[in-house]
Amino acid sequence: MPDLIWEIDDKEGVFLTFDDGPTPGVTEWILSMLEKYDAKATFFVLGKNVEMYPDLFYRIIEAGHKVGNHTYSHQKGWGMSLERYVEDVDFANDLIHSELFRPPYARITPAQARALGQRYKLVMWDIISRDYNRKLSPRTCLRNVSKHLAAGAIVVFHDSEKAFRNMRYALPRTLEKIKEMGLKCKAIEL
Repeated sequence: MPDLIWEIDDKEGVFLTFDDGPTPGVTEWILSMLEKYDAKATFFVLGKNVEMYPDLFYRIIEAGHKVGNHTYSHQKGWGMSLERYVEDVDFANDLIHSELFRPPYARITPAQARALGQRYKLVMWDIISRDYNRKLSPRTCLRNVSKHLAAGAIVVFHDSEKAFRNMRYALPRTLEKIKEMGLKCKAIEL
């Protein structure tokens, strides 16, 4: 099985990632926050959203951020055949053109990981905000991130309407904490 990347050996960087976009209204807000803090990030986008919002997708790239593949239609790998799952990822990559891949829900079978690992770097995370969970308060989402924040961490937020309330609170405070720690937000380059 290929290596799943859970963190990055980097003494001065934190790697913020945003899954599920691009999403009108949300993506622009994220980009403005990142610009305000001179931060770079990686957006794991859905192929179907890239098709619907190509201008927003290109704005991410033009702002100097990296993009990764998060499948075309946000499929759970455990519930799909190897062939269908790989097809969904490759279809998305015809639009995204990235060697970075993150499986939705972290659900990927060993066979899927082996097949995709031949062509993609499989990027997971070591900190998840859980901003998508509407039962959690924005402060809890911030705490989920800040209590584990350290150099080399890969942090997940979500570029979605569902997550926006929590992320809107947690992201600026996370960016401020990273700055206070003397660390820099970097895009993933492997």
